Amino acid sequence: MTPSQRILLINPTITSRRSARFPLAVLNLSAGLDGKYASTIIDGNIDRDFVSAAVRAVGCGGIDAVGVSVMGGPQLPTAIAASRAIRAASPATPIIWGGHFPTICAAAGLNVPYVDYVVRGQGEATFGELLDAVFSGATDRLATIAGLSWRSGSEVVHNRNRPFSPAGPGRTLPYERLGDPTRYLGRTYLGRRTAGYQAALGCRFRCTFCGVAAMFRGKTALPPAQRLDADLEFLKTQLGADSVLFFDHNFFDREVDTVPLLEVLAKHALPWWCFARSDALLNLSERSWALVRKSRLRMAYIGAESASDSQLHDMRKGTSSNQTLEAVKLCRSQGVIPELSFMLAPPQDPEGETERTFEFIRHIKQLHPQTEIMIYVYAPLPPPPLDPSPQVVRTVNGLRDAAGRPLVFPRTADEWAHPQWLRYWCHTDVPWLSARLRERIHDFTTVLGCRFPTVTDIRSPSVGKAGLRALASWRYRLRRYDRPWELDLSKKFIRLWDPRLAGL
Repeated sequence: MTPSQRILLINPTITSRRSARFPLAVLNLSAGLDGKYASTIIDGNIDRDFVSAAVRAVGCGGIDAVGVSVMGGPQLPTAIAASRAIRAASPATPIIWGGHFPTICAAAGLNVPYVDYVVRGQGEATFGELLDAVFSGATDRLATIAGLSWRSGSEVVHNRNRPFSPAGPGRTLPYERLGDPTRYLGRTYLGRRTAGYQAALGCRFRCTFCGVAAMFRGKTALPPAQRLDADLEFLKTQLGADSVLFFDHNFFDREVDTVPLLEVLAKHALPWWCFARSDALLNLSERSWALVRKSRLRMAYIGAESASDSQLHDMRKGTSSNQTLEAVKLCRSQGVIPELSFMLAPPQDPEGETERTFEFIRHIKQLHPQTEIMIYVYAPLPPPPLDPSPQVVRTVNGLRDAAGRPLVFPRTADEWAHPQWLRYWCHTDVPWLSARLRERIHDFTTVLGCRFPTVTDIRSPSVGKAGLRALASWRYRLRRYDRPWELDLSKKFIRLWDPRLAGL
């Protein structure tokens, strides 16, 4: 029986067309609807006029509901633009938001006139049950749908959380619904046709600054090895992929569960990149590292976050600075480039912690110059509804702006879309930063980036990068980071690739 209702699934623009990878969130939703509802996907990363395309699709009368996947930060304004336009064109069409932003800020997502329902956490089951209730007119069932936030009159209601489901990693995705899937294979440091892929879901850890912790609440699920094998075979033989970006939130988990996946990766030997934890890497046996080498892992993104073990404890990171150093050493001995992320300027002693982290970065660069460094600002997110972790609540309640006033988070999606809050969500600026410290972080990042251009930059000319390295060398050597005007000027002509903004 052919489904009578059709759902439009939208992935709003978040990156350039050249950096677009498979829109995995809406692909998973589409697969989850199969057998009950037909679905169409519009991807704003490929279709730069996706708002008009969405309005045309709804205006034709064949769309019964719209689902929008929303990350915080740069995807939020484009999600708002699409939702506003759809609401204006078809006021009666239900608009449903899901993803990281509405999971964490469910009330803010509903405190606007262009969103009807918010799906929190894993969305497939909640989304399907919501559509069943809406299309059958059984609005009395809304209160029973786990993972749903909705409006009852003027009140925002948050239903109970939906338990974590391990079903996602076993699902086959309908790549054909993207039109030409090969458009999502891009040239990167890893290869000429790099595919984005997600094998596992979630993360067992609960770092206070991480949206994944709010989304999955300390749960994770790894895929069956057979599914990973079949998917990599498809990507390689059917689409021509020659390398893979793994978007797993934490690829290496317990070794006993990871080994079957490493065996599959070693079989296909496609160069790959992934997220990893220093403690997990240090716990791998030599046999597992032999599989890692055979699989051709090129780079591992490791959340180092801080040089201070007390700060790592407060972040609930679960690792130490010594583990970071040991993991860097181990990765380099195994032919893997460690890519370390750091969170600067925590609310407690932001200047002191930042300077200590600068020195820690320099120490790492002295030991292993090829180590990649990613610099962000520590920006804890508000606790999601119904999951008020005491540590997160204490952290958020203690936040103050630069003038010492309590920090008040936005109450609507429109407020979260203001530039200062987009920067907060992206961990690039926070209200407690002084102008001096903000400039200090910018200057250090500029000097470091010019002295050590990322190896993932395959676009900038080699001569230009060599010139910037030479120009920045004296500043880096003498720690003269202040006002690097000559580097800022040079970067206007030599465009360095910034993986913080566009990935690989």
